[in-house]
Amino acid sequence: MTLRHAFADTRHGQIHYVAGGEAHAPRVVLLHQSPRSWDEYRDVLPLLAPAHHAVAVDSLGFGGSVRRDEHLTIEAMAEAIIDVLDQLGGPAHVVGHHTGGVVGIEVAASRPDLVRSLVLSGVPYVDAARRASVAADRPPIDGVEPTDDGSFLLEMWRRRASYYPADRPDLLRRLVTDALRVFPRMEEGHVAVNSYRMEDRLPLVSAPVLAVCGEHDSFSLPDVPRLLEAAPKPMGFVQLDGVGVPSVDHDPAQFAETVAAFVARIEAGSPRDSARTDA
Repeated sequence: MTLRHAFADTRHGQIHYVAGGEAHAPRVVLLHQSPRSWDEYRDVLPLLAPAHHAVAVDSLGFGGSVRRDEHLTIEAMAEAIIDVLDQLGGPAHVVGHHTGGVVGIEVAASRPDLVRSLVLSGVPYVDAARRASVAADRPPIDGVEPTDDGSFLLEMWRRRASYYPADRPDLLRRLVTDALRVFPRMEEGHVAVNSYRMEDRLPLVSAPVLAVCGEHDSFSLPDVPRLLEAAPKPMGFVQLDGVGVPSVDHDPAQFAETVAAFVARIEAGSPRDSARTDA
């Protein structure tokens, strides 16, 4: 399977993406967590591409995409994705993991004509209570201060280690590699999420929504019921077995199978989708 690297010109600058499959197939756009890149989906793309036009995008400020002097917001990140979708040729099934899912919500709320369905993978429900709790109690997830002796690299590793499987250090190496590309702004995506008013925007999403979460993802799994309750068109929940926060790259086959099954359900016109509108 040949994957193609490309850039889209957007209102915020050039956005990098990697695509596989044929343009006429159902389009699936994949949005990564912070501070990752399209690399989070590198093993998912070949699994989706035979039957889909699968596109993994580097969000604004991450990977090979443009960086801005201004602080990131979910709204700006979503605007960049909207411009990418417009240039790709229209509607897509949008899949977002953690931060990418929050960006996906804003895309679907702002431009419902561009989102056929929305898969929210490991997405926390960010309302006023959660924003206040994070502001008061949670230390930075990835943000560390640089040190002359390089010890900050070990601190980055340690902060994420509890969320990653001990027998798969390669997954954590991939995250740290992506984080170093945006150093020292690794925390900006998380800050943007906690500034987002999801309780106002998620009710505006008219696309069918599937919630997905790893069974060991203690960060987001407790929020699934509230996430689905707030979504106007919830289509259910799939728990991914044996994985936690890095569910996408830990078990790409399980993740791709879950996404493909949901996309097929929507493309086939599930009875629960028959009343869907893009307004």
